[in-house]
Amino acid sequence: MKSFGTLSFGHYGPLGGGHELTAGDSMLQAIDLAQGMDDLGVNGVSFRVHHFARQQSAPMPLLAAIAATTKRIEVGTGVIDMRYENPLYLAEEAASVDLISGGRLALGVSRGSPETVVKGYEAFGYTGSEDPRGADIAREHFDLFLRAIDGEGIAERDGQSAFGAGATGLQRIEPHSPGLRSRVWWGAGNRDSAEWAGRVGVNLMSSTLLTSADGRPFDILQAEQIDAFRAAWRDAGHAGDPRVSVSRSIFPLMTAEDHMYFGGRQGGDQIGVIDGMRSTFGKTYAAEPDVLVEQLLNDAGIQAADTLMLTIPSQLGVEFNLRVIEAFATHVAPALGWRSTLEESALPAESVAV
Repeated sequence: MKSFGTLSFGHYGPLGGGHELTAGDSMLQAIDLAQGMDDLGVNGVSFRVHHFARQQSAPMPLLAAIAATTKRIEVGTGVIDMRYENPLYLAEEAASVDLISGGRLALGVSRGSPETVVKGYEAFGYTGSEDPRGADIAREHFDLFLRAIDGEGIAERDGQSAFGAGATGLQRIEPHSPGLRSRVWWGAGNRDSAEWAGRVGVNLMSSTLLTSADGRPFDILQAEQIDAFRAAWRDAGHAGDPRVSVSRSIFPLMTAEDHMYFGGRQGGDQIGVIDGMRSTFGKTYAAEPDVLVEQLLNDAGIQAADTLMLTIPSQLGVEFNLRVIEAFATHVAPALGWRSTLEESALPAESVAV
């Protein structure tokens, strides 16, 4: 494990006992938490994106705010639903955040998760899909998005315009952030989607579930998916090594409060039905640090990936979550091979490059 960060589902609303977490509270707390994580040397902070739900739906302003107030931490999404996106506007937004952050964007996109509404993307104006889940719309949008961030000419310059300077030819989207494509991730919940991402040449964000249920453990299924992705990457002739992330709910039990919240959460994989498909959901890890280390070293999915994202209970507030993250960073992550961004920034440039 080279890096770890968090994946926040960003829920807000009633908390019980007459308390409520507002949308504004949720975003401001996310900024505060990211700043604390940056100070700890944690590698990344990402957010779930869901429309028509009390979660983050328009993440770019939040990512820009975090990028502008941190120094090292990656800012990302897990994932943006491409069915809902204007691909050219997303290309402009993504390049802007990437430039503000100095190349720290980790933009996770995909077809999207199951929705709270029926074909919500049609309400956004994206109709005509021939797929019941809109996968064709997502792939078309993603293709144009990649062309745009790669700097391809998109629209013909108007030589008659006062702003065209008499020039002709195709104009690219602005701003343009060189290298942004290497920081794009595709969220995949099955092997076919992962292999497709490998052929396209983007990083893999393996889902918290896999649409397969053949009796084998989730981590084994996930490791096979990751192997298939890397094989497709190599077969396509892409240069370099792609990044791969997996997500887990992991809680070091350090205090009585930890035991109260999570002591009974440890369990096996779960089988359920998502979008009409039997799927396998990964288990939650909750134990003392030494036990966690042994368990995570035996998780085939984590061992196959280079990046681990901890799903965090954001409703419990900044102080609680920062304590959980610090406990993981101090007592668990180093035994998995992790080195903080603080250590990396202290090394000579030639050592970091190696």
